[in-house]
Amino acid sequence: MQDYSVTHLKQLESEAIYILRETAAQFERPVLMFSGGKDSIVMTHLAAKAFWPAKIPFPLLHVDTGHNFPETIQYRDDLVEGLGASLVVASVEKAIAEGRVVEEKGPNASRNMLQIQTLLDALEEGQYDAAMGGARRDEEKARAKERFFSHRDEFGQWDPKNQRPELWNLFNGRMAHGEHFRVFPLSNWTEMDVWQYMKAENIELPSLYYSHEREVVVRNGTILAVSEFVQPRDGETVEKKRIRFRTMGDATITGAVESDADTMDKIIEEVAAARQTERGNRADDKRSESAMEDRKKAGYF
Repeated sequence: MQDYSVTHLKQLESEAIYILRETAAQFERPVLMFSGGKDSIVMTHLAAKAFWPAKIPFPLLHVDTGHNFPETIQYRDDLVEGLGASLVVASVEKAIAEGRVVEEKGPNASRNMLQIQTLLDALEEGQYDAAMGGARRDEEKARAKERFFSHRDEFGQWDPKNQRPELWNLFNGRMAHGEHFRVFPLSNWTEMDVWQYMKAENIELPSLYYSHEREVVVRNGTILAVSEFVQPRDGETVEKKRIRFRTMGDATITGAVESDADTMDKIIEEVAAARQTERGNRADDKRSESAMEDRKKAGYF
């Protein structure tokens, strides 16, 4: 007998593809934000599925801090070439050189906040009216407040107390001149859903996600990979550890976890047993209790 049952992963996939198609239908110039992390990789995979056999009908936008892991950039370029997709790179390095943003000073300086203005400039330059992101509600409490279609004012700012209701699957993309929307098709997914889906779809990932030996320093409780952007300070000891990354971003703020999980099956087992949140090793989220919400109000992803 034919089995007509639908798994929860197929339901989540169907919902995300519906939102991607709805975004393409409602907006004139949508763009898909791509960081090289697993969520944006799944988003790109879903977008390719949603519009197959045509190519993805909108560009990918990467806000590049200039402090990325080389593996991330190589993966991004290979993926874009393989899909025949269009890629737009918004460079924080260029924004600093042009005086659009000012680099932070001090021992814990980061380019994380500089991504906000760089992103807003890129959205305005490209006249994009909908920026699709891979954020999920289970990642962080500020992201839990986002709607699928999340309104931004003419300054790119978000007001979490003034969001539009989303009844059933009716999404309201109406906006005034200069405003735009952020769209989050993976809102209902969890970290576990993402890993189980990637396994089911046999999605290739950057090697950074799998356990590997690397030189690291432990700084403020966060394991940071030693690189040209992260150099040991006085008093810090460089160690070799077997690590992997649960999230992906700027190399100066993305912490690793000690792990022997070198396959998707092992990672799924590890995620199931994890007691620390997915973003618990992100230095950018530790700046204050409301760090993510403050950034999002200013225009962050």
